[in-house]
Amino acid sequence: MLQIFGLVVLMLISLTSTVQADLTSVDKSKLDEMIRIYIEENPEVIRDALQLLAEREEREQKLAALAFLEMSEGDPVLGNPDGSLVIYEFSDYNCGYCKRVFGPIQDLLAEDDDIRVVVKEFPILSQSSLVAAQAAVATQMQGVFPQYHVTMMTNPGAISLDTILAAARDAGAEIDQLQKDMRSSKTAAVINRTRMSAEQLQISGTPGFVIGSTIIAGAISGDEMRRLIAEERARRR
Repeated sequence: MLQIFGLVVLMLISLTSTVQADLTSVDKSKLDEMIRIYIEENPEVIRDALQLLAEREEREQKLAALAFLEMSEGDPVLGNPDGSLVIYEFSDYNCGYCKRVFGPIQDLLAEDDDIRVVVKEFPILSQSSLVAAQAAVATQMQGVFPQYHVTMMTNPGAISLDTILAAARDAGAEIDQLQKDMRSSKTAAVINRTRMSAEQLQISGTPGFVIGSTIIAGAISGDEMRRLIAEERARRR
């Protein structure tokens, strides 16, 4: 109750300058004095109101960031392209932790055919990461991304242009077209959009996951993914 009254008082403060033309000088002085006395006696209302405002703005920013995340045209996809449950993964092909979670993700997709994994290519570790990400987006254009992804994620050594092109070729990509698509503005736009999304979600490393409204910065286990998926599905019922 105190918080609500405090917010009302703060609203009155903001409105004072607006309505002062309709108040006599005596009325305005009385109103100012009432507000001053109340705030002096209850200074916590300012703190509580500012905290509520900050929490509301944080919620609104998160909702806006999640809405932007859903703009995923051109992003590589694993699993069921029409899956009703979407997992977003921010990934870098030079990231050892990304390779560790690759197996659990594959297991999850094998046991649940209603999951779509949208791979947000987030090349932050090296120049070869960027080239691999460009190739990933380009293989998605040709419909051969899943096999490319498997080869890249199971590659034990350092990646290079040769290993990237070999992985794409083994996946069935037409290499001349792939290289054109890798250099295209469309591919650049997809990767730049991911960078913007990561910044909005405050994801600075890889891997990063978003399941429903839950944002996870870092690697998680397959069991943890299953728990979050179950919670998200329960929330939708």
